[in-house]
Amino acid sequence: MLGANGIVRSGIAAELEQWTAKHGPVTIGLAGAGQMGTDLIVQAALMPGVRIGAVVEMNPQAAIDAALMAGHSREDIVSASTAEQIDRAIEAGRLPITDDYRAMCAAGHIDVVIDATGSPNIGTIVSLEAIRNGKHVVLLSVEADITIGRFLKEEARKAGVVLTGAAGDEPAATIELIGFAQSLGFDIVCAGKAKNNAFKPDAVPDEFAAEAKARNMNPRMLVEFVDGSKTMVEMTALANATGLVPDVPGMHGPHADRDVLAQVLCTKEDGGILNRAGVVDFTLGKGVAPGVFCIVKPRHPRVIERMADLKVGPGPCFALIRPFHLTSLEVPLSAVRAVLHKRPDMEVLDHPVAECAAVAKRDLKPGDTLGKIGEYDYRGYAMGWRDARNSFALPLGLAERSRVLKPIKAGERLTYDNCAPDEQLLVTQLRRRLDQADTQYLAA
Repeated sequence: MLGANGIVRSGIAAELEQWTAKHGPVTIGLAGAGQMGTDLIVQAALMPGVRIGAVVEMNPQAAIDAALMAGHSREDIVSASTAEQIDRAIEAGRLPITDDYRAMCAAGHIDVVIDATGSPNIGTIVSLEAIRNGKHVVLLSVEADITIGRFLKEEARKAGVVLTGAAGDEPAATIELIGFAQSLGFDIVCAGKAKNNAFKPDAVPDEFAAEAKARNMNPRMLVEFVDGSKTMVEMTALANATGLVPDVPGMHGPHADRDVLAQVLCTKEDGGILNRAGVVDFTLGKGVAPGVFCIVKPRHPRVIERMADLKVGPGPCFALIRPFHLTSLEVPLSAVRAVLHKRPDMEVLDHPVAECAAVAKRDLKPGDTLGKIGEYDYRGYAMGWRDARNSFALPLGLAERSRVLKPIKAGERLTYDNCAPDEQLLVTQLRRRLDQADTQYLAA
């Protein structure tokens, strides 16, 4: 099993080669050809044993442009409107593009669906359709995961398919470190990410249009990172997949550089700022971004001595750091593992742990209809689930298209008392069902 330059394939690459020899390539149905979707189309074209089988996109030209960028010939990019047409195109070695997610999800040659729509509501709709058709799902929309992930997980379980978070995103990358640390018997003190850009909670797209253009990004998507929403969403997802909790509402987010990270994000007993161990947080310090970290505390002085001797840090707590995450470039690996191993890279627990609430960026008045995450109206704010529930906090994933009922000052939280989510959205309806079922946890 030789790869490029005569190097023997190993690990998942070797497993994928063996699978392909028996079953053919892992065939992905992709929903969305925006920034992340384009990356996925290009990346999959470079991976042996993986192919994009079909793309569903309301703007067909975006999918065509992405496919051309990936090296597909224009003659091989075809339109399709039914599952049968999609299957025939795949059999002919072509790349079908459709605007009908139902057709893509029903196509027999599609093994796994990746949601790259960026919309909690659309991501929910596509994921449920894929599950109904017996397809594994990679949920790239972390916003959907933190809003109704437990519902989707249960539907996938009943259908006998895998629903997984995406490799390459910070939560899944952090879970790799947590699992490594747990296997060695280390106590987990804190885990999280380093913020990879400025932190400006009141950021709006107008301020970052030039930077977004230079980085080939949508300004709204860039602001979702800058205003902290993405960090709050990701750490909420990490909490809900591990049981780690935000130590304080909004988390601490210290300016802790790599060399002091483990001495800052540790408990007060050990000289740090945390009120307890077992939390999620982030750092604004240098030397960790764009990576993730897990702060551990060995339980034996001999191990502490060895860790210090190995230059991991002075102890008694140590920072294990993965200095990179490859975002969309790693996502196909989650699709591969779902198909080959029937195993998720990340999945939500069966009970709620944390919530990402919404906080007003500006003064909001009754009658306002709220825009999208990363725009002008609100940002994300990570909290413990119980605190959020008791304060009627409006989940971030339900804020879009919500209607303001009462005046809300900048910096105040959006709640079910001052905002009404759009009840026409499927994600709102499913969240209502989860909230009703979760009443049992309030008494626990």
